[in-house]
Amino acid sequence: MKLGGKVAIITGGAMGNGLGIVKVFLKYGADVVIIDYSDKLQQTLQELKSPKVLGYKADIRDKNMLTAVVNDVIAKKGKIDILVNNAGIAKLQPFTEMTDEVRDNHFDINIKGTWNMTQVVVPDMIKNKYGRIVNLSSVTGPMVADTGEVAYATTKAALMGFTKGLAMELVKNNINVNAIMPGYIMTPMVEGIAKDSNGENPQSVVDGIAAGIPMGRLGTIEELGELAAFLASDESTYITGQGFVIDGGSTLPETKSVGV
Repeated sequence: MKLGGKVAIITGGAMGNGLGIVKVFLKYGADVVIIDYSDKLQQTLQELKSPKVLGYKADIRDKNMLTAVVNDVIAKKGKIDILVNNAGIAKLQPFTEMTDEVRDNHFDINIKGTWNMTQVVVPDMIKNKYGRIVNLSSVTGPMVADTGEVAYATTKAALMGFTKGLAMELVKNNINVNAIMPGYIMTPMVEGIAKDSNGENPQSVVDGIAAGIPMGRLGTIEELGELAAFLASDESTYITGQGFVIDGGSTLPETKSVGV
């Protein structure tokens, strides 16, 4: 129970990677707070049926709303030990055709939302001289990119800079800040990317992704949750400001044609 006694906020925890993180954190004994803007939240809470879970429907773009949520969590739980900034969006669109709305949605949710959530939570961590912050970046942006991903890649690269800068500022307060850099995990986001790429046959896109991964498959949300749990636990006390790739080896091949 390596997260026993810990209180963790997970944004975007109603589905996808966030739900995988929620399930694994519960397995390891954490009290979990899900912040999500999706109508899926209530269904997820009903399915989890756990007294150790609180849920708040909130928009991470609204700092005042987040402040109210965090104050309520502290009133009920007494503290916040862990923050996982998972909430984000990915919408494929060619750069030359990209609307300001699509660009701004990526920036407002993926960057500003993470900034807002962190800025609201950190004062309690500083007061308690303890904290673990895990940001969901990606291999897309810092390492690789496909066409149509300019907005998404830009925001995920920015989160690596955010992680490193924040880690330096908070290390003196016993707060560790790290990032997870997923490759393709089977989530609703990936399903959306597949539909954006080939609306008539999205499964062919998923199959093509799997074919390019050395492990031959997409990752599971629980596998990503295990990595998040490690970074959120006291097993990772000497790690801060780092990005951890979890991609089944998809960034390993140098070419598609060379090899024996």
